[in-house]
Amino acid sequence: MFSSVPERVQLHIAMIIFQIGYAGNHIILRIALNVGISKLVFLIYRITIGLLLLSPFAYFLEKKDRPALNASFVLQFFFLGLVGIVLNNGSYFIGLENTSPVFASTIENSVPAITFALAAIFRIEEVNLRRNDGLAKVFGTFACVAGALIITLYRGPIIYSPDSVSLQPESMILQDDSEVKNWTLGCVSLIVHCVCWASWIVLQAPVVKNYPARLSIACYTFLSGLMQFLAIAACTEREIQAWKIHSQSELLCVLYAGVVASGLALAVQIWVVERGGPMLVAAYLPLQTLVAAVMASVFLREAFSLGSIVGAVSIILGLYLVVWGKNKENKLKSETGPLRARLQKNCLPDHEKSFLVEPLMVSSNNF
Repeated sequence: MFSSVPERVQLHIAMIIFQIGYAGNHIILRIALNVGISKLVFLIYRITIGLLLLSPFAYFLEKKDRPALNASFVLQFFFLGLVGIVLNNGSYFIGLENTSPVFASTIENSVPAITFALAAIFRIEEVNLRRNDGLAKVFGTFACVAGALIITLYRGPIIYSPDSVSLQPESMILQDDSEVKNWTLGCVSLIVHCVCWASWIVLQAPVVKNYPARLSIACYTFLSGLMQFLAIAACTEREIQAWKIHSQSELLCVLYAGVVASGLALAVQIWVVERGGPMLVAAYLPLQTLVAAVMASVFLREAFSLGSIVGAVSIILGLYLVVWGKNKENKLKSETGPLRARLQKNCLPDHEKSFLVEPLMVSSNNF
């Protein structure tokens, strides 16, 4: 039945399901912090599950495309694991612990804009301020940065606070622990998380160019990050109790994060990027924020302040400016591409030809 649906409709359905599923991941991770599971052990279990799910597909589907490993590739995968897994996850958990799932999801909307800014700095992405698309991408980036700063520096009055009655049992509820939270530390950590994530995307560009096996890159990145986390755990988590699953809540959190967020979500996202382009993924990011806000209000009794709402609106508007600018640029390239290709082939030496590799991942913490 689903095969009879046009592919463009399938892509949109996949992105809606993906964003709803990943919005739940923010809530699940906050519950994991509530029930007391070791953050480091949780990440190790989550990455292991994701790696086990993806490895068979990478091995069998990319046999012909996967180059042999060498010292250069191993070093590149090490840095991808360090930036995209270790630093990214570490800063995310610190940020989530000191803020909330809604703010974590909101600030993540700035990742495409930060990615564009970094790609422009390293001349991977084209910026033409004489065209509307270039101006839109620049102003969109500034709007995202401004929104993140507003959320960090200004909270303001509470606009909405849910009823005290929750649908969840007390063991699963996030209590009002604002007194022990460091809001500034949490927001700064989430910004660092977004910068690490964007850097990870940009770092993938030269790797994908020389190693055209995206699932294998993801698996090697998972493996590198897992080995680095295990090295850290060898020094910090020596008690056997820290590695045990003590309750159904912990087991649910680990399985959901590993299967849904790290395994299935990554597979869906790669398929959407391949068929619909990375900007389609970015365009659906605000849906994740909306769903996360509803879930947090219902299950975690989340309250919303004026600063968070203003910052969220600024980030989402900035995101859409970047998406619009990128789509406009892609249409222009598709119209002038054949002529430009002929000019480059006939007039430019190989070392002066620029390249832009589509990022492996655009949205969410899929590791």
